[in-house]
Amino acid sequence: MNKINRLVSGSLLIALMMSVVACGGSESNEQEVVQEPTSQGTIEQDTTVATAPEAKLNVNTASEEEFRTIPNVGDKMVHEFEEYRPYVSIQQFRQEIGKYVDEDQVAAYEEYIFVPIDVNNSDAATLQQLPGVDADAAQELIDARPYDSNDAFLENLTSYVDEEDLATAKTYLKSE
Repeated sequence: MNKINRLVSGSLLIALMMSVVACGGSESNEQEVVQEPTSQGTIEQDTTVATAPEAKLNVNTASEEEFRTIPNVGDKMVHEFEEYRPYVSIQQFRQEIGKYVDEDQVAAYEEYIFVPIDVNNSDAATLQQLPGVDADAAQELIDARPYDSNDAFLENLTSYVDEEDLATAKTYLKSE
């Protein structure tokens, strides 16, 4: 009877978890650890569902606590993120952090961070961090250099992105 109770409890727990996920789950990026019954006893299962943050973190200025809000970032990765500051390009970030994790994990981290953009010096890959900017738009933005100011760059950017993306882009630019 005890085995049947554990099986029923486990099935109910799984059904409950599926309902929560189907309804959107938690809006935070926090980890949930669930106790899932098995025939050998109880095990912990990581059921982290990563969602993109409302605003990405500036990798050059984010605090240790902010880095810890990124899924799969522990002490070692916080140290590595901080060690290579200041990052001048997303390629540099990929190269340095890629020494410790695979490409997929680096890409996952990029969902949560950005390298600040210098409107007159950032490469095409770094410009492509801007929402709505693809390789062609990045090259056209580079070809239009030099920009007198961040505002001049943003004015040119309006040809490629909508107003919401433009507002986000403003937060990605280095201060003048």
